[in-house]
Amino acid sequence: MGRIQMPEHENSRKGRDAIARFQKHAPAVLNLLAIAAAWLVLTEGGIVPNYMLPSPVAVVKAFVSDFPTLMYHSGVSLAEAILGLLIGIVLAFLIAVLMDRFITCRRALYPVMVVTQTIPTVAIAPILVLWMGFGMAPKITLVVITTFFPIAVGLLDGFSGVDQDAVDLMRSMGAGRRQIFLQIKLPSALGQFFSGLKISASYSVVGAVVAEWLGGFRGLGVYMTRVRKAYSFDKMFAVIILIVIISLLLIAVVNLLRRAVMPWERVQEKRS
Repeated sequence: MGRIQMPEHENSRKGRDAIARFQKHAPAVLNLLAIAAAWLVLTEGGIVPNYMLPSPVAVVKAFVSDFPTLMYHSGVSLAEAILGLLIGIVLAFLIAVLMDRFITCRRALYPVMVVTQTIPTVAIAPILVLWMGFGMAPKITLVVITTFFPIAVGLLDGFSGVDQDAVDLMRSMGAGRRQIFLQIKLPSALGQFFSGLKISASYSVVGAVVAEWLGGFRGLGVYMTRVRKAYSFDKMFAVIILIVIISLLLIAVVNLLRRAVMPWERVQEKRS
């Protein structure tokens, strides 16, 4: 049997897509490579002493040598971050719906939400540890406090920015509040929801690590505190890089969810 040939226009389209993806990601990749090269030159060339900034080679070696330990502690921190983020999503959704539905709730809750974001997390964490102990509960609570605000604000802005003409049309056709919410308000707020969720996803890991600094037995924050006291700065940088990787992976998962939940955006991208 002869080999099936792809249509010429199909091959051309795939080639254009590949070039577009390369052009999209090339600046970020080149920038990271430039930063890594400058880091290597500064440390290996003796311009910056190793006790101030460990070389990337030492950081990679520390990452490889402590990989099992890092994976163990990262599993704990990731569990705290994901649980706190899920609870934060539910809390943010409920608060946003209440504030959108009742103006009194909006006037009462919005200032309190803002106040919760002005208090430093390092000030809240010791109090949570005092109240809840050294387990996962205070870490998850701090992640919830850290992550629910961007999601709630994004949803509220999405609900408020809905096309009023579409709402009036639905009402004229006899639609109730629930139908208007599910068919008009919620779809229009999905973009803002996922934008806030990306911010909260990155905050969740940081919040968990900060909470672990001040009390606990497991997690990347606990591990970072131990290696800092031992002046193992190469291992500290290895933890920082791992936190960055985990945060980027969570953001990538959010982007995949957005593409799955909002398929019309892909259609618009292809048209553009």
